[in-house]
Amino acid sequence: MGGARILLADDHELFRRGLIGLINAQPDMQVVGEAGDGFEAISQARSLRPDLVIMDINMPVCDGLEATRRFRAAQDLRDTRILILTIHDEDDMLFEAIKAGANGYLLKSMASADFLRGVRGALAGEASLPPKMAAALVQEFGRLARQPAPPAEDVPDLTPRELEVLSLIAAGATDKEIGAQLTLSLYTVKSHVRNILSKLHAANRRQAARWAAQRGLLGDN
Repeated sequence: MGGARILLADDHELFRRGLIGLINAQPDMQVVGEAGDGFEAISQARSLRPDLVIMDINMPVCDGLEATRRFRAAQDLRDTRILILTIHDEDDMLFEAIKAGANGYLLKSMASADFLRGVRGALAGEASLPPKMAAALVQEFGRLARQPAPPAEDVPDLTPRELEVLSLIAAGATDKEIGAQLTLSLYTVKSHVRNILSKLHAANRRQAARWAAQRGLLGDN
C-alpha cells in the first residue's frame, strides 16, 4: 500500500471505518492514522506527518475549528493541508474554520466519487470551496481589510518568554511539554501561564491562544 498519506479525525468510529475502507481501496492514497478529537489529530500529525488531514467539524474535547486554529498556530504543522468534514454547509463554525486556514470542506452526505474527487483536489493543492463559500470569504476579508488597526494599548505587554509559552499553548502543548521544550521547571511554566491569562484577561488557555492568534501576536514562534 502506498500513495498520499491521510490522517482521518472523526469521533464516530463507524463512520471512520467506512471512510478508511473507501480511501484504502484507492491505489493513490492510504489512511496512515485516525483520531477521535482535535487534540489527538494534532498529536498524530506530529508523529505521522500526513499529506492531508480530513477532520470532522464537530468533535468532543477539541472540535475541527479549534484544531484548525492550533494547526495553523504551530510552526511544525502550519503547512498541513486540512479538509473539514461537515453534515451540512450552513454551519457558522465551518465558515470560521475556512477563515482559520482549512483548505476546504467535504459534505458527509456526498457521493463517494465526489468525496474522492475533493480529496484528490486537496492533495493537488486545490481549495475545495463552492462559489457561495468563496464569495462569502472574499466579502469577509474585504471587511476586515477596511477595519482600522487596534490601538497600541489593546496589545498587552507580554515578555518574549511569555510569547514563547503562549505560542506553545496555542499549539496544544501541555505545561510539562512546554517546560521540556523551553528548559523550564513546571512551576515556572505555570507561573508564566497565570501571567499570560491575567494580562490577556482570558478565562482559560484556549481563549488566550485564540485572542493572540486573532491579533497576530504569535508570529513565527
